[in-house]
Amino acid sequence: MEKSKIVRKMTLMMLAMLVVFGLLFFLPAGTFNYWQAWVYTFILFSVTISMTVYLYINDPALLERRMKFKERKEQQKWIITSSYPVFILVFILPGFDQRFGWSQMAPAVSIAADLLVLLSYGLIFLVFRENSYTSRVVEVSKGQKVVSTGPYAVVRHPMYSGTIMMYLLSPLALGSWVAAIPAPLLVVVIILRILDEEKTLAAELAGYREYMQKVKYRLIPGIW
Repeated sequence: MEKSKIVRKMTLMMLAMLVVFGLLFFLPAGTFNYWQAWVYTFILFSVTISMTVYLYINDPALLERRMKFKERKEQQKWIITSSYPVFILVFILPGFDQRFGWSQMAPAVSIAADLLVLLSYGLIFLVFRENSYTSRVVEVSKGQKVVSTGPYAVVRHPMYSGTIMMYLLSPLALGSWVAAIPAPLLVVVIILRILDEEKTLAAELAGYREYMQKVKYRLIPGIW
């Protein structure tokens, strides 16, 4: 894909994401006077734009891979589809929480969660720097090799580790204890995705079975 087309597609995606998150946060809240949502949105888009610019300059092939959304495997399609209601619930509840005052959360908790969300994105950035084949969909590309350095030397799926951290902390960053209750369901979805993805990698990516023997843990060292 030409770089100009990549830029146009990424611009449209980010604008669509801004609209979607704006609706998820502020419409349920019934107000724009929701500082936690403003801070979270600023972090989200600052990181997204920064990573996009970095990849555009340093790894446009990875940027193009990150723009794929259509899964080929039926199992992965089912897993992704099943995650949508949970995702919407987790990110729509904080607005209602803000409107009806269900949670009493100290501002320091939300600020600390924001910092940890930034840290989770930092881990994802390290993954992008280390592995140019981190496609958004489950696939094995031509010329792809097993990466076992950097965060991949610690766990087999470090990007999912960062994503889980981000999902679990986002409700707190948005000032809601209530939204933190269903958030672990997104972890279940990611685990199901990993288990199915590893079948594909073991079958199609040369050396991945050996890598699984070398790096024992998928997400958290010493646990799983």
